[in-house]
Amino acid sequence: MIFKKKNKKFNYIEAGSGHPMILLHGLMGGLSNFEDTINFFSDRGYHVFVPELPIYDLPVLNTNLTTIAKFVIKFIEDQEISEPVTIVGNSMGGHVGLILTLARPDLVKNLVLTGSSGLYERTFGDSFPRKSDKDYIRKKTEEVFYDPNIATDELVDEVFGVVNDRMKGIKTVMLARSAIKHNMLNDLPKITCPTCLIWGKQDNVTPPDVAEDMHKFIPNSELYWIEKCGHAAMMEKPKEFNEILYAWLQKVM
Repeated sequence: MIFKKKNKKFNYIEAGSGHPMILLHGLMGGLSNFEDTINFFSDRGYHVFVPELPIYDLPVLNTNLTTIAKFVIKFIEDQEISEPVTIVGNSMGGHVGLILTLARPDLVKNLVLTGSSGLYERTFGDSFPRKSDKDYIRKKTEEVFYDPNIATDELVDEVFGVVNDRMKGIKTVMLARSAIKHNMLNDLPKITCPTCLIWGKQDNVTPPDVAEDMHKFIPNSELYWIEKCGHAAMMEKPKEFNEILYAWLQKVM
C-alpha cells in the first residue's frame, strides 16, 4: 500500500517494507515522477520513501542544495530507520544525494544517480525570456524527454505555473545557479559506497559525457545506458529503469 503522509515537518510518500530506499526528485519534479519505481520496489521487499523537497519553502538566503541535503538527512533521522539507506536521485535530486552521501556516509548504503547534476547541466538558463508563452514552455519541457509526448498537458501546466509565480521562479533560478556553482568533480573520488549510474542515452540536460565522467571519478560505480531516453529515465522508460536498478541492487546487497 502507498501512503501519502503529512506532518509538521515533512510531506512524503511511504510504501512497502524491507530495505529502506529514499527517492529524490528534481528541481521541476515532484512525488509522482517515481510512481512506477514506488510500486515496483515496494512489491519486492523495499521500504520506499519519497520526501517532497522544500524547493519553494526555504528562506531566500538558504535556497541552495546544501540546505536541501540537510533537510533529507533530517527526514531520514526522523523516520528512525535502523540501517543505511539506498538513495535514488534524479537531476537535482541526484546532486542532493551526492552532497548527502559525502556529508553523512554512515547513512548511505548505496547511491543511485539518474540524469544527476553535479558536474554540468543545461538548465532553463538564468531566466525565462518568454515565460508567459505557453508554447515556449511546452517546447522547453518536451526537450527534457526523448519522447515529447511524456510532457503531458498536466506537466506543462505545472512548469508554466512555477515559472510564472514570481517567488517560485526566483527560487528555481537560485537552485539552478546553486547546482552549477556546487561542482562536485573534486569530491566524486571520496564517494566509497556502491554507486549505480542509470542514464538516458539522449539526455539533453545532463548529457552522456556527464555520466561517463561520474563513472570515471566515482571509484565503486557502474554505468548503465537506456536507449531512446532523455533526462528522467524513471518516468520515460520505467520498466527498463526498474529492472536495471533491481538487478544491480541484487548484485551489491
